[in-house]
Amino acid sequence: MAALTSQQPSVTEREARQVAEAAREQGWRKPSFAKELFLGRFRLDLIHPHPQPAGEDVRRGEEFLARLRDFCETRIDSARIEREARIPDEVINGLKELGALGMKIDIKYGGLGLTQVYYNKALALVGSANPAIGALLSAHQSIGVPQPLKIFGTQEQKDTFLPRCARTDITAFLLTEPDVGSDPARLATTAVPDGDSYVLDGVKLWTTNGVVADLLVVMARVPKAEGRKGGITAFVVEAASEGITVENRNAFMGLRGLENGVTRFHQVRVPAANRIGPEGAGLKIALTTLNTGRLSLPAMCVGAGKWCLKIAREWSAAREQWGKPVAFHEAVGQKISFIAATTFALEAVVDLSSQMADENRNDIRIEAALAKLYGSEMGCLMADELVQIRGGRGFETAESLAARGERAVPAEQLLRDLRINRIFEGSTEIMHLLIAREAVDAHLSVAGDLIDPEKSLSDKAKAGAKAGGFYARWLPKLVAGPGQLPNSYSEFHPDGHVDLSGHLRYVERSARKLARSTFYAMSRWQGKMETKQGFLGRIVDIGAELFAMSAACVRAEHLRATGEHGREAYQLADVFCRQSRVRVDELFGRLWHNTDELDRKVTKGVLGGSYTWLEEGVIDPSGDGAWIADATPGPSKRENVHRPIR
Repeated sequence: MAALTSQQPSVTEREARQVAEAAREQGWRKPSFAKELFLGRFRLDLIHPHPQPAGEDVRRGEEFLARLRDFCETRIDSARIEREARIPDEVINGLKELGALGMKIDIKYGGLGLTQVYYNKALALVGSANPAIGALLSAHQSIGVPQPLKIFGTQEQKDTFLPRCARTDITAFLLTEPDVGSDPARLATTAVPDGDSYVLDGVKLWTTNGVVADLLVVMARVPKAEGRKGGITAFVVEAASEGITVENRNAFMGLRGLENGVTRFHQVRVPAANRIGPEGAGLKIALTTLNTGRLSLPAMCVGAGKWCLKIAREWSAAREQWGKPVAFHEAVGQKISFIAATTFALEAVVDLSSQMADENRNDIRIEAALAKLYGSEMGCLMADELVQIRGGRGFETAESLAARGERAVPAEQLLRDLRINRIFEGSTEIMHLLIAREAVDAHLSVAGDLIDPEKSLSDKAKAGAKAGGFYARWLPKLVAGPGQLPNSYSEFHPDGHVDLSGHLRYVERSARKLARSTFYAMSRWQGKMETKQGFLGRIVDIGAELFAMSAACVRAEHLRATGEHGREAYQLADVFCRQSRVRVDELFGRLWHNTDELDRKVTKGVLGGSYTWLEEGVIDPSGDGAWIADATPGPSKRENVHRPIR
């Protein structure tokens, strides 16, 4: 057997980018509303009329939601989970009996076969009962064993593992390591071929569900060898395999019931038949899995927004200040309006993206990423505003409120629980870069060699000619469009309703402006564009707002056309778009007027020790220990805290 690799792979910045680039899905075989939006083309026809689920899918989905709601109301004690920092085994077993582990698994494998739309509705419902349970189900089905096997698994793998995943076995996804987060090129866990098996060695961090999991998806590096491609590869691993030790159950500021741990692999033998896809395809499998898997987090943020709105309404009507309910004081009313409008828009984004995923007509990789980014950010803002509306009671725990005779409203818990969503499955900063890379894909396709400092003059000349042809056709289309015509999108101004057509004209104009801004930035910074993360983040945030505005208007028109709260939906869409336009205008201004350069200088000074005098006068309560734990491969020296639930 080949020798173990115990050192962290040493990679340059360029090599790390090449690994990430190779894992990207390169082609665009289907249309994408969001991709077109970033290119300055407002393709309303791709999302309007709002796509509709099949009748049978609705029937099965609604039947399951009814059973799940009854379970959540009668079997889940969220206060107990928060108090004991653990989901009771009987609750997890009850979810298994309900079929909740198999919501997205095909019926022929024993699953429920729900659509993405109803899977997300289920997560919103159960996540509102307790976010840790939502995280358990999401980690199991959105990124755990079922989803990668569904897309990349062999028929034998599906027949072997999916029936277990649907009813009995909890699964987890293991990519992150103590010194490896969003830079997988430095992945240190190895999978060394040995006959008809691989031998795994390494340490994985933040393995959600890892403490209780029965099956694992593990990303490990296969060494290159003659006749063997090697590279980061995905495996299905039995969690009870000899040599696997769950060394710690991690604790966090929120999601106290989360079964998240540190998992060590020492000489763990995995059959080659358990490899998912070919060697070296692990990152591509992970990213493809996340294309729709990312929709689970914003779905639970929708549930959080709905609860925030309910509590804000009930509390603000009951609490009086200066002779009237606090809701009628403008400072509080603005917060309530923000929560209501944002919940409406976020549900529109998630439902639209999910229905497009079910129809499989469009490529939704950018839409899902935008939904995750926007949902996680706005969810935290809504929870924070609820805490502010509740005042001191918002900061007080539900247990303390109950102890002194008031309603046990866990507002502060929601704020703590939601905070992780800005980090889970791609932090906001990484999502900005990921989406920005897709947003500038067309530019890099035609001008990539032109701005690559390592390309030859002849390559640059060829790229220049190619780019010239593309931009000669593309740039003139960014000058004018339907957004400048007063009668455009008139179907969004039906009699007796507020006018949404003006908002769609704004989206169309802003999409062209966004594309022009991106082109100008590429022309200005060329190869340095990728270092302008502040600029790229604002570009993506503008795109997220424009997508949310579009989804909100389309959802409002759909609800009006079907006779379901159409007038109220138009009002909510209108106020959301007006709030969103304020944010977009500010973001456009900050593209070119900001403190990015000054921030870089101050950061360099901080790291260089120029401002250590500013740190004087405080006590650091931190404990001793390394900033990053040692992850040297080898046998475990700690107790195994793995506890499968039966």
